[in-house]
Amino acid sequence: MIITVLGVFLLLILLLAFYGIAIYNKLVRLRNMVREGFSSIDVMLKKRHDLIPNLVETVKGYATHERATLDSVTQARAKAMGANTMQEKEAAETELSNAMMRLNAVAEQYPNLKADANFRELQGELSNLEGDIEKARRYYNGTVRDYNITVESFPSSIVANMGNFQKEQFFELENTAERATPKVQF
Repeated sequence: MIITVLGVFLLLILLLAFYGIAIYNKLVRLRNMVREGFSSIDVMLKKRHDLIPNLVETVKGYATHERATLDSVTQARAKAMGANTMQEKEAAETELSNAMMRLNAVAEQYPNLKADANFRELQGELSNLEGDIEKARRYYNGTVRDYNITVESFPSSIVANMGNFQKEQFFELENTAERATPKVQF
């Protein structure tokens, strides 16, 4: 009788240990998926940062008196490249998106620029890249959601606290295109 109770108790402890290990491994897998997702966004943002100077140079040839707009894009790009934390990246990328909207508004004022093959190609690449960034951001935010749910849910929250797993932050860029239309004045 004592052996049976002891056996059941040991079996229960063994099952709890295996369950804890399974939760821990799930948390590790989800955390790595979050890191992978952020790395993908980072790669896309670097491509975007590399493409922007070419676009600015092309616009410079046509819109030389739009110096303030060109400078704001250059400064926003530098700030975005220097951002390290998630919050800094979000703020800097939002500012860069706003500057790029103003640059596109300037480009609309120059028919010769819009007809320039190099400008059209660069604008097409940038447009494709923006779509890729959006997809990478959706993947990242989805993995963050799954990870955060696991970190906060019971009983996995117990293992998460013991393993020092912390909630992750979503990557949210403000969608400024829908909120305001830039004004270009000469």
